[in-house]
Amino acid sequence: MIEVGALRALRSVAALGTLARAADELGFTASAVSQQIKRLERQIGMPVLAPAGRGVVLTPAGQAVVDSSLEVFQALERCAEAAQSVAEGAPRGVLRVVAFSTGIRGLLAPVHPRLLERYPDLRLHITEQDPDQAVHSVDAGTADLALLHDADGLPAPLSPALSRRLVHTDLGDVVMAGTHPLARTEPPLDGADLAGQAWVTSPPGTVCHQWFRRLFAGLTEEPDVRHLVDDFSTQLSLVASGEVLALIPRLARPPLAEGLVVRPLRRPPTREVHAAWRRSAEASPAIRAVLAELRSAGEHAGHVDEGPGDPHGVVGGEERQRASDLGETR
Repeated sequence: MIEVGALRALRSVAALGTLARAADELGFTASAVSQQIKRLERQIGMPVLAPAGRGVVLTPAGQAVVDSSLEVFQALERCAEAAQSVAEGAPRGVLRVVAFSTGIRGLLAPVHPRLLERYPDLRLHITEQDPDQAVHSVDAGTADLALLHDADGLPAPLSPALSRRLVHTDLGDVVMAGTHPLARTEPPLDGADLAGQAWVTSPPGTVCHQWFRRLFAGLTEEPDVRHLVDDFSTQLSLVASGEVLALIPRLARPPLAEGLVVRPLRRPPTREVHAAWRRSAEASPAIRAVLAELRSAGEHAGHVDEGPGDPHGVVGGEERQRASDLGETR
């Protein structure tokens, strides 16, 4: 690997024309600069300087090295600026974030505009990944921050090199047509209220299907599942027919069409969403800024999530859209 000191020496010689002048500028002896240049030539396998009268000139290889070295020194300057920003607490640069799809839609997308406004030098690069892959990406250093949902009530396992923070608790609600008899009952609903109803639900093997099965734990009657659909917008289109109900997590719930209503559950299925990052990056202003925004949104959502006591629920078309009504974690 080319040494930065040798590269800097070559740039100085190229600019000043002699080893002696370069040595004066760099604060070294001419012999030390000569040794650095020779080391550089060994590293790239060809000469970079040629004699020219009392001075030296760049060889074609030397000129190519000098021309491309600008990017190297600009990158080093950005590294120094990033370190300085840590000391000053100013978020800047690119933060690589990985998250599950509805976490992006329900949590990251809503806070993204505020981050852009408050920190114009900060840019998020968001990539969709499942929790297992997201944990690996952060651990390997190919991502800086991950949003993870728990799996069947168990948080995703993390290596000792990673830190974790709870940022949101997601709940599931029942969505139905406003003409459905349950739409006129006093919420919240429980399993007994839902027995005998027809449903559209996510396919077996999904977390949402596990949520659905838990609604009927302890009841002898099997739920009447008419449709198996993974896409929540499609589920809602079937709910609009008035035939079926759907259990939809808040992070995943699309805006409700006119005539649909949401009814909270007495014991709603829940899922925790955590942020994870490398412990070595604890001081990163960018990570701290994103965590602060997510925490603020989560606290507001947590307060509104007491909405199962809302006697009216949420009505499509005239929906009182709430920060917590953002949906699921797939």
